[in-house]
Amino acid sequence: MERYFNRIWYQTPDPPLFLVLLSLVYRLVTKIRKLAYQRNLLHTSGVAVPVLVVGNLSVGGTGKTPLIIWLVAFLRKHGYHPGVISRGYGGQLSKTSTPALLPRNANPVLYGDEAVLIASRTTCPVVIGKSRLSAARHLLLVSNCDIILSDDGLQHLALQRDIEILVIDGMRQFGNQHCLPAGPLREPLSRINTIDLLVCNGNHFPGAFRMDLVGQTLTNLLDQQQQPVSFLRDKPLHVVTGIGNPQRFFQSLKLQGLDFDTRTFPDHHNYTAANLQFDDDSPILMTEKDAVKCYHLANRKIWMLPVEAQFDSTFSDALKHLLEEKHGRLKTT
Repeated sequence: MERYFNRIWYQTPDPPLFLVLLSLVYRLVTKIRKLAYQRNLLHTSGVAVPVLVVGNLSVGGTGKTPLIIWLVAFLRKHGYHPGVISRGYGGQLSKTSTPALLPRNANPVLYGDEAVLIASRTTCPVVIGKSRLSAARHLLLVSNCDIILSDDGLQHLALQRDIEILVIDGMRQFGNQHCLPAGPLREPLSRINTIDLLVCNGNHFPGAFRMDLVGQTLTNLLDQQQQPVSFLRDKPLHVVTGIGNPQRFFQSLKLQGLDFDTRTFPDHHNYTAANLQFDDDSPILMTEKDAVKCYHLANRKIWMLPVEAQFDSTFSDALKHLLEEKHGRLKTT
């Protein structure tokens, strides 16, 4: 099913008519919902601290998690104490209505791979919950954060936000530009016009700041040994992924001179030992998002490649300006 829709969304300019008709219904429902918020039939509520929402228009992976991690470091540099709210996709607790603060060494099966990755990389408080508003309120109750980053909350209109950042997949962009299910868009493309900052992952897009995800150092899952990516060159290699857009990861590895076969699973896949079994002793490589779910399966063959988001100074300057504009000041260290 996933392959079917990816082919229609990203390789076919004219989707089947029945999907276009369903897309029109979807757009009508989303428009009515938005009007309900605008006319106070549904209510938007704020919290006592600024809220920055990081989201996307298209389904699937665009690079939000590395950006959230970068934003946490940026905000700390300028004197803030950030916290993160997330749905906790893929985790069992994401199906419950009660918000939950991630404990130390949180289990990704319970809390979701992205939330656990953010918490482990940033050590900032992370709360997951179905309702972004409830999660934000809970975060303020259990932490001293003075600014909130909402992971993938662009369409969660119940939570008032101060700044919206939209992440665009530079490889696939917006596909055939249809809304679900005829295309990959959660909202019409015109939504771009209301966004504060556009970020394009790995490419240029009109009006967007370019973000590059750079990974140059491998880490072994068993003993945390580190090696340059060149360590795996000219070796048989298995690359295993369970992410939204694995092709972007594969392309980045090829650009670094690696040759490999692939084994792909759906986004947020929970791994078993059988998923990592091969008929040889060749090394296995995965993303850091996959790795947080595989430490209990670790052996010396398994490596991960963490990535860091990189921008030029224009993005930092634009974000500083927005914070000053919205709140009248920018904290400094």
